[in-house]
Amino acid sequence: MVREVRNQSSVATFILVGFSEFPHLQAPLFLVFLSIYTVTLVGNLGIIVVIRINPKLHTPMYFFLSHLSFLDICYSSVFTPKLLEILVVEDRTISFNGCMTQFFFICMFVVTEMFMLTVMAYDRFVAVCNPLLYTVVMSHKLCSLLVAGTYMWGHLCSLIFTYSLVVQSYCGSNVINHFGCEYSAILSLSCSDTTFSQMACFVICTFNEVCSLLIILTSYVFIIATVSRMPSKGGLRKAFSTCASHLTALSIFHGIILLLYSVPHDKGSWFLVKVDTVLFTVMIPMLNPLIYSLRNKDIKETVRRLIYAKLHSLHIKFR
Repeated sequence: MVREVRNQSSVATFILVGFSEFPHLQAPLFLVFLSIYTVTLVGNLGIIVVIRINPKLHTPMYFFLSHLSFLDICYSSVFTPKLLEILVVEDRTISFNGCMTQFFFICMFVVTEMFMLTVMAYDRFVAVCNPLLYTVVMSHKLCSLLVAGTYMWGHLCSLIFTYSLVVQSYCGSNVINHFGCEYSAILSLSCSDTTFSQMACFVICTFNEVCSLLIILTSYVFIIATVSRMPSKGGLRKAFSTCASHLTALSIFHGIILLLYSVPHDKGSWFLVKVDTVLFTVMIPMLNPLIYSLRNKDIKETVRRLIYAKLHSLHIKFR
């Protein structure tokens, strides 16, 4: 079926424009994005390792956080290597199949991360509003089901989006005015009716965003109501500290999504679309580990112990 649909298109490869309109910025941008990508990998892998080795962190909150870090690594690694490549080589082509594959995975990881953050909001709701029943309600089985559900939904949405692109005919220009295979950038090259694809995108994106924000806002309304009734300042401080990092990550993630889809996708706005996509695919995966590590005493303490143990072993070795 996919082969038959693919044969409708005469385009075998796409050309990614990237930031080629600014040739003097290619080298600086390469160094900046490479540095950010390195911090992203080190930071997120570090959080996963810290959570694994510290039994104190084997709780639902850190279970979800480890999956969030894994998703950050994944969707950053889908876009960033290709972005780095087209900044240093003249050949900016990508095959049709490669483009669809890149889009499929970036879409799957982004939708999954959206609902992983939503699941984390529910986890914070249970932790603050029902602390005595937290370990019972957030059982290992429920946590595993919630995580599996986010991955399955992300996979399903990505399949629908990718299919809506594959069924299009691409018989004109093959130049994508972007640094990656972004949905609207690919769709703008279609020479067939895009009504179905645009409708599928609008319905699914709206459904995902509304459902995610509705669950998040409901959870935090109950959290705020519970926190406002706490008599002690210690309880208020603890409740705030458990939610502050998550609220920061949520605000950045959904803020950039809403900004990205509020920009009109006409020829004069493609630069803004590319900048917003850089923020979303390159910056967010780097910021999440910083947000959760800098404000988290347990993670900072574990990192300090690891560094001290490593330095102590080196001291003994070279003594």
